[in-house]
Amino acid sequence: MKNLGNMLKQAQEMQAKMAEMQERLMAAELEGSAAAGMVKVTISGKGDLRRVKIDPSLVDPSDVEVLEDLIIAAAADAKAKVDAMMQEEMAKMTGGLPLPPGMKLPF
Repeated sequence: MKNLGNMLKQAQEMQAKMAEMQERLMAAELEGSAAAGMVKVTISGKGDLRRVKIDPSLVDPSDVEVLEDLIIAAAADAKAKVDAMMQEEMAKMTGGLPLPPGMKLPF
């Protein structure tokens, strides 16, 4: 019975840590960039787009495709930073133990 009590306590602690991590991720804002910082995209830790900044010198009405590609590249850069942050937070929480492949927490 002692082991069961300890397991329940550990599960509750893990749940509290998970809730704290989710709050930190929701509050976090990460910036991705492209074209040496001429296009910047800011997203939340949950992946919600918050801001897009474009250097006016990139705006060329005759070549919109380049600007579109740069926005996509900046968003991908920001998303990679969110993923890295999430992995780092999970490693802290799990004591560095890797999660099974395909298991994504907390989302």
